[in-house]
Amino acid sequence: MSHGRRSLLLEALVPHRTGSPQQVILDELRRVILEGGVPPGTPIPLAEVANLFGVSPIPVREALKTLVGENLVAHRPNAGYVVAQLTRRELAEIYLVRGVLESAALRAAVETATTDDVVAVRAAHAALAALQTDWDPRAYHRESRHFHLALIAPCRMRRLLRMFTSAWNVTEPFQPMRWLERSERERLHDEHTAMLEAFVDRDGERLLAVAERHHRRLESVIAVLPERAGFLTDPGR
Repeated sequence: MSHGRRSLLLEALVPHRTGSPQQVILDELRRVILEGGVPPGTPIPLAEVANLFGVSPIPVREALKTLVGENLVAHRPNAGYVVAQLTRRELAEIYLVRGVLESAALRAAVETATTDDVVAVRAAHAALAALQTDWDPRAYHRESRHFHLALIAPCRMRRLLRMFTSAWNVTEPFQPMRWLERSERERLHDEHTAMLEAFVDRDGERLLAVAERHHRRLESVIAVLPERAGFLTDPGR
């Protein structure tokens, strides 16, 4: 384990004391992982995190167990906790699940969206567009998530939205956009724009067609991500 990766996680954490120690540590570890500040495979030194927050190892361990259940952290016998890694095949499977859930939500959302929902989607898209010229991969991932969630939120299906959010969370530490050439990012953003236009027009069939094309492109992105993105080796490779 490199000291660089270890210090990277510790430096990203912001200790504070507003709430129960376990919840504070859980929220902070989850924030750092989902923001893409620490790559998959990064060690999470339990004792050092406990020392940083001024607590015993117990609330840190409980927080990490929760994150293991969310598939954001993995525990390796005799090696401790790390930010969860996936094989390329596993990541592709999660993107597939994410796409299926999003399509189901979009179908309902486009029919029930209010004027306020349209305003929210437009604002989320504008934030994405601004980052096309002022490129910041971590910010782009954050705003892309906001855009997709704004599109599906009008479905009002809480369980479906929770499942979608959970699937998205698992993919977030890999930060695939940071590895793309500008031309490929522009193609993905063109699809975001087409999704916005179809949503505003309340054209469900066009929206679903663009979303399907978008997910196929994301699958092709995963296929060419470099190994240093944090993958485990696929079985048989």
